[in-house]
Amino acid sequence: REEKDEASQLIYRIERPVYNETLIQTKLLKRKEDTTTNCQKLAEKFQCSSEKAKSAALSFMPILSWLPSYPVRKYLFSDVVSGLSTGVVQLPQGLAYAMLAAVPPVYGLYSSFYPVLLYTFFGTSRHISVGTFAVISLMIGGVAVREAPDSMYMNINATGSNASDAINVELRDKSRVQVAVMVTTLAGLIQIVLGLLRFGFVAIYLTEPLVRGFTTAASMHVVISQLKYLLGVETQRYSGFLSAIYSVKAVLSRITSTNIATFLLGLGCIIFLYVIKVLNERFKKKLPIPIPGEIIVVIVSTSISYGLSLSKEYKVHVVGNIPTGLRPPAAPNISLLPNLVTDSFAIAIVGFSMDVSLAKIFALKHGYSVDGNQELIALGLCNFISSFFQTFAVTCSMSRSLVQESTGGKTQIAGLLASLLVLVVVVAIGFVFEPLPQTALAAIIMVNLIGMFKQFRDIPSLWRTSKIELAIWVIAFIASVLLGLDYGLLVAVTFAILTVIYRTQSPKSSILGHVANTGLYCDVDEYEEAAEYEGIKIFHSNSSIYFANSDLYVNSLKEKTGLNPEHLQAARKAQKKQKEKANSNQSSPLKICEAVFLEPFSTVHSIILDWTSATFIDSVGAKAIRQVIKEYATVDVRVVIAGCNRNLLAELDTLKFFTKDLTTDILFPTVHDAVLHCQHSNSHPSVAAVSDMT
Repeated sequence: REEKDEASQLIYRIERPVYNETLIQTKLLKRKEDTTTNCQKLAEKFQCSSEKAKSAALSFMPILSWLPSYPVRKYLFSDVVSGLSTGVVQLPQGLAYAMLAAVPPVYGLYSSFYPVLLYTFFGTSRHISVGTFAVISLMIGGVAVREAPDSMYMNINATGSNASDAINVELRDKSRVQVAVMVTTLAGLIQIVLGLLRFGFVAIYLTEPLVRGFTTAASMHVVISQLKYLLGVETQRYSGFLSAIYSVKAVLSRITSTNIATFLLGLGCIIFLYVIKVLNERFKKKLPIPIPGEIIVVIVSTSISYGLSLSKEYKVHVVGNIPTGLRPPAAPNISLLPNLVTDSFAIAIVGFSMDVSLAKIFALKHGYSVDGNQELIALGLCNFISSFFQTFAVTCSMSRSLVQESTGGKTQIAGLLASLLVLVVVVAIGFVFEPLPQTALAAIIMVNLIGMFKQFRDIPSLWRTSKIELAIWVIAFIASVLLGLDYGLLVAVTFAILTVIYRTQSPKSSILGHVANTGLYCDVDEYEEAAEYEGIKIFHSNSSIYFANSDLYVNSLKEKTGLNPEHLQAARKAQKKQKEKANSNQSSPLKICEAVFLEPFSTVHSIILDWTSATFIDSVGAKAIRQVIKEYATVDVRVVIAGCNRNLLAELDTLKFFTKDLTTDILFPTVHDAVLHCQHSNSHPSVAAVSDMT
């Protein structure tokens, strides 16, 4: 059986000359000549044709690629069920998340209609549900409160103990809406520009641990912001540094004035919603559609509030006036622009990151692809165009997307139907929800964040797998809780980038040895089978060489090989002095004998730098390597380079790395080529390097 296994095993056998880069360039490879001029390339790129026009149209408006072939009989029923189910969830969430955005609830309904409608035409994902989202809404609310705080709208002649009596709520809300709209316009514009510039890759800087730590912190902010609505107490809304702590302190300071009716109603809604969420999760395979807990809470709590006159009799805060119909388009207040650029950029990046990450998850599950750049453009158009109709920034919602996908949604027709359901409410029956208690909306928000708080489970998992990623998660969480979401995100991204620098500055270095009869080279400290060649040190470092780590690379090289040119030079000088002293003392034959038979400085004659892991090098790194080669040459140690890829070689040419004295003869395509060259050169020191290769 063993013989059969050995006979069936693939054999890798090749016999060829030892190659170095000089031989490769002169005899083996010939670079293709590009005769196309830059003008021709530019003309070809901007040349218009029917195929390019069609491709551009389908790319910009993906609905044109799938709607003409939409299988009505196969998909329509599923999309209708999914759209109605998603719309039933989208309606109460729109009302609730408007509170987070610090704007009247009707603007949440606007934000649940226009963007969803637009995404149907421009989006590439078939399953995500675009609309209001807790984290983005909270970020907008923080900006709105900062730019239009309560203190700017105090009624001088107000009377009464109620804090709301002392504030011109109508004027304050109008200003906050203007801020939210301007932020949304700018965020949408940023997303469109980044998408057109093909900057969809910016989301990679928001790593998964960073996003999960950040969204967990945002969930903490959301829950804290809803405590006053749950308890029915009046407190100031804080934003910025330590806003979470100030908010908790403000609520606790007024906890004795809790409205019992508000608290009991909110607590009942939380318990009911949690039970429904558990049932939906446990019986999701048996239920045809999830139980719409949110809309049940909205209908029941609105009915109770209206029937018992909770607002008048028990001072329970309700949604209040919901204007019927849609607002005419209006331009945003450009004068607010200078103070909102940073916030808009943060909202644009976070919104896109949420969108594309969830879109890719569903695309992978259902076997299709999403275009990150088109998603950026689509989300930007949703925000930019919708902002003229008084909406605030949106992205996809995980909870609604799961509803849309789990109820059988096949395409964005489901999203279109969900937006139409919201439209019916806005146009026809919005006034029905005016008695809706705010504590019920707070309950909806809090229960929807349970999934976010489950992200705390990442901590033990990351502790076992990656301490650096755990540090990113923790820093993102703590910074976002204490500094606010805007500065917290900035700190988190900065820290994540620093970890990349740390990893490149602290690469793993090793000395490689040959595994007999394999052609493989492995770490001699890690594998027993790896053995070093006599007189040759093979140094490997799993990083590129540039200004930030070039000194570390050189120091690690000297430490790992045990060969320091300065020390060898000092030893050579000491030996020379000892020899001169011995020769000058003719009366001591013993010393003469010692001088003649002194041991050489080092048994190592060659060092091979394994660059298979290196992807780039800069001028500082190139100078450092050139200097190292010269230093070792002074102590008769040859340094050669192996595994240098073609792009890295081109960079070395650009940096003028090679000279008359330092030619491409020192470059070898593989470590084994370099080893054979060093062995042969040491046994035939008078033979030229090029002739060694043949």
